[in-house]
Amino acid sequence: MSILIINIKQIVQVERDMYSLRRSGGEMSVLDTINNGFIFIEGDSIRELGEMPGEDSGGVKSLIERFGGESSVGKIIDATDKFVFPSFCDSHTHLVYAGSREGEFTDKIRGLTYQEIAKRGGGILNSAALLHQTSEDELYRQSIERAWEIIAHGTGAVEIKSGYGLNTNDELKMLRVAKRIADTTPLSVKTTFLGAHAVPEEFRGRREEYVNEIISVMIPLVATEELAEYIDVFTEEGFFTVEDTDRIFNAAIKYGLRPKIHANQMSFSGGVGVAVKYNAISADHLEFTAEREFDLLLKNETVATLLPGSTFFLEMEYAPARKMINHGLTVALATNYNPGSSPYSDMKFIMGLAALKMKMTPEEVINAATLNGAAAMGLSETHGTIAKGKTANLFITRPIPSYSFIPYALTTPVVETVILNGTVVNVNDRVF
Repeated sequence: MSILIINIKQIVQVERDMYSLRRSGGEMSVLDTINNGFIFIEGDSIRELGEMPGEDSGGVKSLIERFGGESSVGKIIDATDKFVFPSFCDSHTHLVYAGSREGEFTDKIRGLTYQEIAKRGGGILNSAALLHQTSEDELYRQSIERAWEIIAHGTGAVEIKSGYGLNTNDELKMLRVAKRIADTTPLSVKTTFLGAHAVPEEFRGRREEYVNEIISVMIPLVATEELAEYIDVFTEEGFFTVEDTDRIFNAAIKYGLRPKIHANQMSFSGGVGVAVKYNAISADHLEFTAEREFDLLLKNETVATLLPGSTFFLEMEYAPARKMINHGLTVALATNYNPGSSPYSDMKFIMGLAALKMKMTPEEVINAATLNGAAAMGLSETHGTIAKGKTANLFITRPIPSYSFIPYALTTPVVETVILNGTVVNVNDRVF
């Protein structure tokens, strides 16, 4: 069924002629808009958009006739005083997990660091234990609620990682659940194998043996079952070394898995160098990153994906977004939605943090949460902007004064109507 959206106060993140796969450096301040606009959606894509014709040119009636008459225009949505944005593209999440970790939240309040909690068997190992005890169907039931939660907040494309299994069966279980989410929701889903998220308890003191198992057992099975597009490693002191990461990436690319990386979250881990060596699609976190690594990232297409939700929750130092953008990098924002360090599902909240704490402008955070997030998932040819021929993934706001209201009003709900793959999604019928 086709959809005609009329009287839009402003269409935000428009591409009219030449389409961009990403925006970098100063380009991130560019945000094209159309005032008093319309969008015509046919099938799952955007067929046309532009300014509303004046009454002297026939107004709404002329648009309806232009697109085949009332019998062809299946649904008309009046967006007077409302904005239309492309759906958010959340390129780093751990959406599939079991239970929650509010006990560790209390530990953190009492003064324990993330590393101290992990050494006590908390953190990732806690989530791995919970997930091991959870059936695949129950894991899907918990995770599908989170999927609909992010849809309600305006997200239309999402990357989902494994990494709370830490053994072959549980890692595969997580990725199967992620694929079920792709099949049973209108989300565009990319999946990432993150077996190297932490060293499991049974391999304590034998990290290299666990890396061997990832390489010889897990990666071949993930590839054979076509459960992931990407491979990721938590390259950090106390987790996995640059040498471990190099071995894992070298094995994974032979199976068609393109690298992503957790790098420089807690220290200068060296992860950026190995990410660039293997042309990783994104390098994520980057709280501790220096200009010499900016130069490395400039040499290829790796997107610098920043996760201010984790920095906020862990009360750490924020990534140097302003320096990165001034240096010409492609910067994306993502939620890192997970139970231990970023229990936040709303991209709008993340955008607000980026503006307040990392001094990104409204234009920059919108680019980072849409087009550049799509680039960090290999989706920017079809997602991340509003343009003819692109997938009709967008949302209509409630009446708001300007697009800057999105990062300004951190917790104010603004999403009124969600359209994914050309269909209006009734999120109100979902139980979260």
